[in-house]
Amino acid sequence: MKAYIFPGQGAQFTGMGLDLYEKSPLAQELFEKANDLLGFSITDIMFEGTAEQLKETKVTQPAIFLHSVILANVLGDSFQPEMVAGHSLGEISALVANGVLSFEDGLQLVSKRALAMQKACEIKPSTMAAVLGLEDVVVEDTCKEIDGVVVAANYNCPGQLVISGEVTAIEKACKVLTEKGARRALVLPVGGAFHSPMMEPAREELAAAIKATTFNEPTCPVYQNVVAKAVTNPVEIKENLMLQLTAPVRWTQSIQQMVADGGTEFIEVGPGKVLQGLMRKIDRSVAASGAAVEA
Repeated sequence: MKAYIFPGQGAQFTGMGLDLYEKSPLAQELFEKANDLLGFSITDIMFEGTAEQLKETKVTQPAIFLHSVILANVLGDSFQPEMVAGHSLGEISALVANGVLSFEDGLQLVSKRALAMQKACEIKPSTMAAVLGLEDVVVEDTCKEIDGVVVAANYNCPGQLVISGEVTAIEKACKVLTEKGARRALVLPVGGAFHSPMMEPAREELAAAIKATTFNEPTCPVYQNVVAKAVTNPVEIKENLMLQLTAPVRWTQSIQQMVADGGTEFIEVGPGKVLQGLMRKIDRSVAASGAAVEA
């Protein structure tokens, strides 16, 4: 079975999407529509902006979403997903790709998500850290021992778990995890504690927007971050998406479940190759590649 996977924040690069814009009239039309919907020229920043400009939250998330969704559209008849999943932000791209959300509604939700997360980050200093080389259970148990807010946030692949929470609690956790044998425990250059209880204000704001949005029947199952299993009921898809900002991204478990359910070919749709790299660490026996547009 063919599985399409969609990247999240961190996959952006300068010049992203320009090749699509130049090759495809459909891509041009969708990029211009996005500029109108967002109220600023995101294409200027994507195509010609600096890495610093692309890092702005109101830009990063819509930029990655647009690259992924427009690429899926440009693939045309060759885009035939039998299962989809997206890493964090990428879940909304996946929901557009499998027909649950319209392009316009998906972009509006991504834009609201980015701004709500930015606001939540400003309430209290918070961060994330990557922990390499330890069993998940060791990291989870350590988080419970630390005073303050610190939780497992991204299960990226075996031996790579990202933790999220208050700055002091994260720093303390990194020290303890290093003592317990972590190969690395590295604070990440991110704006806040994504996928932790500290995103509750953003979750509430985004949930209101999600409730007001139409969710259609999907063309194929989506493996959602919160539950790491196939979901096809639009009501359940909606509920899981509302929980996503404060719950962990169960990426390792999602991919393992997709393989168990018959996924044999995984294609990353969007900027970069982050998910292909994680695929090789989760299950080397399964083919992983990037989506390419014919010249």
